[in-house]
Amino acid sequence: MATAFDFKKEYRDLYLPKAKPALIDVPPMTFIAVAGAGNPNEENGAYAEALGLLYGFSFTVKMAKMGPWQPEGYFDYVVPPLEGLWWGGGFDGVHIANKDALNWVSMIRQPDFVTPEVFAWAAEQVEAKKPELNVSHARLVRFTEGPCAQVMHVGPYDDEPATIEAMEAFIAASGHVDDIADPASGEALLDALDADGTVPAVRLHHEIYLGDPRRTKPENLKTVIRHPVRPA
Repeated sequence: MATAFDFKKEYRDLYLPKAKPALIDVPPMTFIAVAGAGNPNEENGAYAEALGLLYGFSFTVKMAKMGPWQPEGYFDYVVPPLEGLWWGGGFDGVHIANKDALNWVSMIRQPDFVTPEVFAWAAEQVEAKKPELNVSHARLVRFTEGPCAQVMHVGPYDDEPATIEAMEAFIAASGHVDDIADPASGEALLDALDADGTVPAVRLHHEIYLGDPRRTKPENLKTVIRHPVRPA
């Protein structure tokens, strides 16, 4: 029996960096994305709904292998990890002053066979199975992140500032600066990502969640932290 394609293992440079910061050029990738605002820890809040949408779409596409129709070019794969772009809330790239005022785009990578037609098919399936979810909030985008610095953070999310500060010191020592700028809105950012697959003018603090906080002890959580950079 063939092993399902695992993006984390096949693209270790993107998903399994070292605990020591490094520079990377992030290529174009396809995502299902949902933009929103508010505290991600709010029970039954906008962030929780976004996750329901993202996983609903992602597993609908993955499990097409069990149905009468599969997208052209379909192959079996492991659903990639949840990712998030964050800004607002007094967030300076290191510390967050007010989680209730955060803005975010949550997203999950998709295989390149997920075209607009496949996305529309999946939307119909999700809407039929989970009518409580508003599928119109989900978007299919092509995101080219470009030059970045990244590092693996191990431990609770609230301990990230120390890891980010170490990465910021690395960025400065390597002759770069952060290339982060807040977009007008999450939808404006999605419009920019959706344009033509080039690096957008606005890039953000980026996290990739390799652990499930519901099943993993806080001290064992692994999070890829990525900041866009440019030469100083």
